[in-house]
Amino acid sequence: MQPLPGAEAFPAELAARLVVVLAGRAGEKPRTRHLADDGSALFCNRLLLESSPYLRQHAHNPVNWFPWGAEAFAEARRLGRPVLLSVGYATCHWCHVMEEESFEDEEIAAALNAGYVAIKVDREERPDVDAIYMAAVQAQTGSGGWPMTVWLTPEREPFWGGTYFPARDGARGARLGFLTLLRALAGSYHAEPQRVSAAAAELVAVIKEALAGEDRSTVPSAPGAEVLDRAAAAYQGAFDETWGGIGGAPKFPSSLPIRFLLRHQRLHPDGPWLDMATLTLDRMAAGGIRDQIDGGFHRYATDARWLVPHFEKMVYDNALLVPVFLEAYQASGKTAYADIARGVLAWMTTMMSADDGGFYAALDADSLAPDGRREEGWFYTWTPEEIDDAAGADAPAARDFFGVSAAGDMDGRSVLRSWREISDVAASVELPLAEAQASIARARRSLLAARARRPAPLRDEKILTAWNGLAISAFAQAALVLGEPAFATRAEQAAAFLVARLDSGGRLRRSFKDGQAGTLGYLSDYAFFIAGLLDLFEATGAVGWLDHAVALDQILADHFEDASGGFFLTSDEHEAGLAREKPAYDGAEPSGNSVEVMNLLRLHQLTLREEYLRRAERALGALGARLSASPAGLSELLLAVAYLRDVPRQIAIVTPRSRDEAEPYLASLRALHLPHRSLVVVSETEAPAVAARVPWLTGKVALRGTTTAYVCEQGVCALPSATPEDFARELLRSLRR
Repeated sequence: MQPLPGAEAFPAELAARLVVVLAGRAGEKPRTRHLADDGSALFCNRLLLESSPYLRQHAHNPVNWFPWGAEAFAEARRLGRPVLLSVGYATCHWCHVMEEESFEDEEIAAALNAGYVAIKVDREERPDVDAIYMAAVQAQTGSGGWPMTVWLTPEREPFWGGTYFPARDGARGARLGFLTLLRALAGSYHAEPQRVSAAAAELVAVIKEALAGEDRSTVPSAPGAEVLDRAAAAYQGAFDETWGGIGGAPKFPSSLPIRFLLRHQRLHPDGPWLDMATLTLDRMAAGGIRDQIDGGFHRYATDARWLVPHFEKMVYDNALLVPVFLEAYQASGKTAYADIARGVLAWMTTMMSADDGGFYAALDADSLAPDGRREEGWFYTWTPEEIDDAAGADAPAARDFFGVSAAGDMDGRSVLRSWREISDVAASVELPLAEAQASIARARRSLLAARARRPAPLRDEKILTAWNGLAISAFAQAALVLGEPAFATRAEQAAAFLVARLDSGGRLRRSFKDGQAGTLGYLSDYAFFIAGLLDLFEATGAVGWLDHAVALDQILADHFEDASGGFFLTSDEHEAGLAREKPAYDGAEPSGNSVEVMNLLRLHQLTLREEYLRRAERALGALGARLSASPAGLSELLLAVAYLRDVPRQIAIVTPRSRDEAEPYLASLRALHLPHRSLVVVSETEAPAVAARVPWLTGKVALRGTTTAYVCEQGVCALPSATPEDFARELLRSLRR
């Protein structure tokens, strides 16, 4: 190892630890351009000791990186230096760009090492750190994103910040480059301490206000139904009637909350809400944002047509899309939506499953091109010649159907889409319709096999509790809606993994990598896992999942809940930061508050315990002013408001012996979009144990030894249904009431 430019020598104990780790990874190719003749890395830093894939990506930079922690800030105080905080994640394209341009540059590294203490943070492992400093960056710049770059005092207070910075003046059109900013801000820190202190104090005040999550100047009250109408009107006003979603670019799948629109259609059946939902889903499914040959969805589209995506694939994006397509299938009857959901789940199973049951986090946007350079999207894009080589005789139909041309969409490479009707393709290539369909199906398999031979994008193999909770929900809901028990089995495997490896003494941990559990779990880890457990209970009837959900919710009540309503991102056992966020905004990932409010409403419907309802109403009251001011910004919370304003059904199906006997009844339930309901499927022998947790199940039996269904509202039940036909009729009557 060479000394890091501009840095002090490592303490002997640290150097010894690094040598041991390097010896254990002797066969690994270092991710750096600074290599010795034998291919080993010239530099390494403390990030070599971390488990986060993102931090490890920077372990061979010439920068003297520290992980977030007391050691780094103590070092900044000892040296009298500011801190440079860099936050990103392993599959972030622009994080890679800034690494290559700046953090691999020895001149910039020397300036950082001599003038700062540099800290790297994986935002997916430390959402608390990310939230605090993102609030500062947004206050200064009006926007945010990753990589996030923030200048701090040794007291952890920000005084300047931004996102990506080009390395030098004039690069990418920037007036000032990163190197100039490093020198200038280090100079200001030492020459103008009062100015720096004033800027830091102002930003800290902004952070505390921004992260409060509520407006205490108003009297808390739960929002009324009018907020649903205003949200729907806002979405309608911004709707892209040609391509679906919210108009403009970039386009995120989460920007138009389809599940909210489907619920609003039930309340307003003459409205355009179902049409808005289906147009959006159809356009998304046909565009390049969907991987047309393996089923998963990319992060977002950079254009209005859903065509050219930002190519990273996140487990949470895909897990959140599965319930969207399942509900759209139920609401519209379009079987294509069920097939799309199956495709997403197949991708998650094939590409993102860990051997021990969990789901990995993400796939990178970048991959290695034949010339050895890392290029965004190269793995997923095609030239006509590559289609010809891979698909052979099926290439003409494939080029036509997937829209592959010599001009392409990205430097001569085409993003696959499926805008063309197969009948038009058949006419174009002069094939009968059935032969054209078969040719495209064969081509899809051939392209997938050919693509598998390309250098694959990096996979971030950390396992996040929150994102696994979303995956559990996706698989469990699919098992119930599609009637495919294998999906429930996969959900149970993931849940069992979380319980075994990430539930430590009743406290969830945030992440798991290389056999090690990470920091204490955050609000979203608990809320998303509780939601998954409730879905798993409905999909399997196994009461242990319900019990675990109740136990985890109690931890939220004891350690995360604000007495005035709502939940903090961090528990009272976490490191105290500059502010304690109460997250409310629902972005690409829903907020923990929104999901937990729905959890409480569902737990109330199952257990009839009024305390769950009171806690949900307190949370809605605490967030009510923000929801009223910007309902579209809290789109997931709108689902809880809709649930609260409806009369949820309580449905019990009691079988003589096994769950399989409920199948004809479940088939009737699957055909209906009935989101506001609780479902218990149980055999007579299991019923007493479940009734101890779900009191409205008491006294419900399989009449005359045959499967019997019960539909109840607010504790009042209709006559028992002893046949699937009676049950279907009762469900329809219930929907009309």
